[in-house]
Amino acid sequence: MQPLFSHPALLVGLCGLLGLVVGSFLNVVIYRLPKILEREWRAQCAELNGVALPDEPFLSLSRPASACPHCARRIRAWENIPVVSFLWLRGRCAGCQQPIHWRYPAIELLTAGLSLAVALHFTQPQQLLFVLPFVWALIALTFIDLDTQLLPDSITLPLLWAGLLINLNHGFVPLSSAVSGAAAGYLLLWSIYQGFRLLTGKEGMGYGDFKLLAAVGAWLGWQMLPAVLLLSSLTGAIIGIALMLFGGHQRNTPIPFGPYLAGGALIALFWGNAINTQWLHLTI
Repeated sequence: MQPLFSHPALLVGLCGLLGLVVGSFLNVVIYRLPKILEREWRAQCAELNGVALPDEPFLSLSRPASACPHCARRIRAWENIPVVSFLWLRGRCAGCQQPIHWRYPAIELLTAGLSLAVALHFTQPQQLLFVLPFVWALIALTFIDLDTQLLPDSITLPLLWAGLLINLNHGFVPLSSAVSGAAAGYLLLWSIYQGFRLLTGKEGMGYGDFKLLAAVGAWLGWQMLPAVLLLSSLTGAIIGIALMLFGGHQRNTPIPFGPYLAGGALIALFWGNAINTQWLHLTI
């Protein structure tokens, strides 16, 4: 691994290619994980009620092989090359000629771009190896939340524990800061949730948001939480107002908060120290 870090251009290029491959896998996670969880929840409810569920085809992240959602034609290996296959097929299924959703190559390109940015920003081998999975998890959570308004425990909780474990030896911040960040991240949003419910009788966000901010605090420390919350809240408010004015959204239409938390976490990951320093200069 160390010789690879002595050739920065090669390393950055490899991270970009790896990002394309991981982005293709994230498309599978984003599409299938909510369906897998929904099946598990239905099975648990049926077991509690003593009801038998009809048999369903097996589904996991690896099986069955990917297929066209329109004609169920199995996607061949050469049709599944990140971005390249989409361009080669001109954005259409090779079987039924139905359009392939543009979001698949977009997620692959986004993952590749952020992987490149990580490789350029984090030059220490240990940090690079840790940050890449953190960023990939945030991408998956963002799009799952956009699709289903869910932030699965199967991603948020391992992300939280990974942050604490990585900071055992001061991976990014001291362990005390990571533990305080995890606790403060959860309690901050939990307190806002409880206050909003008392005032309005409605639930303003889900518990997945609490767990995601706790995970961010475990990775980046409590010092980054104000920046993450401010950035995500401002962005969410601006986009929410724009959707109501120009997108026809109603005031009561729920908007997932997870993508804004993830975006705030990414900004804090790259520029959090500079943002905190600037705030200190402005307040002193």
